[in-house]
Amino acid sequence: MKKVFVLAIVAMMAVMNAQAQVMKGADLEKYAKERYGDKWLDAALNLSRNITLDKNQGITYQEVVNAPGKTREQLYVALNYWATATFKEHQAITLNDKEAGCIIISPTIKSIATHMGTLNKYSVNITPLIRLDIKDGRVRVTFTVQNYDILADISGGWLSPADSDHRTYGDSKRKADDKTNPNLYDEQWEIARHYPFVASDKQKRTCAKAFVMTHAYSNAIMDKVEEALKNGIIGNEDEDW
Repeated sequence: MKKVFVLAIVAMMAVMNAQAQVMKGADLEKYAKERYGDKWLDAALNLSRNITLDKNQGITYQEVVNAPGKTREQLYVALNYWATATFKEHQAITLNDKEAGCIIISPTIKSIATHMGTLNKYSVNITPLIRLDIKDGRVRVTFTVQNYDILADISGGWLSPADSDHRTYGDSKRKADDKTNPNLYDEQWEIARHYPFVASDKQKRTCAKAFVMTHAYSNAIMDKVEEALKNGIIGNEDEDW
């Protein structure tokens, strides 16, 4: 009986972890294509028509999720549970203030977009600022991204040597302090200075996909917050137990 009970707990934790995840990379790309189409340049341009850059020249999405009949404390507990289960990287949750009714999360999303150009291969990371402001019966979700963090591989382009000993294919998995590979270098691209906000951008294909994927990820966050507030993470976090 004890063994069965332990296995049941392990299975429940696996389900909880799977449901807590925002979305896997492949699923996010499928989600983006289903919503916005698979032509990244067109999709980015269409999305940008309804977006105004914020005062810091970043992109900000905001939504109020209603949760009628639930107190601020109940909503805080639900969101704290969701945030802790979802964002497991060290120090991703930068503020967790129950009295103020505010949770701030700053996760790093690896390789939200990759693109192989003529000379370079680019891998795009984002570190969004996700702010959850909680009141009785509602939560305001604010999702902000200021820059794209780029890992460029000068040996990964179409015209790079075919010899695998010289082609490294940067994949953003390099440690932050590892500077031993001369083919890899880091850049930070301001969103306002790139496509779709700048039509003549030399990195427009990379930035088009990064922009659409960032938009898709923000929608996934909004959906997951709403799901956590309405149904919890595993679907049985009610008061009747």
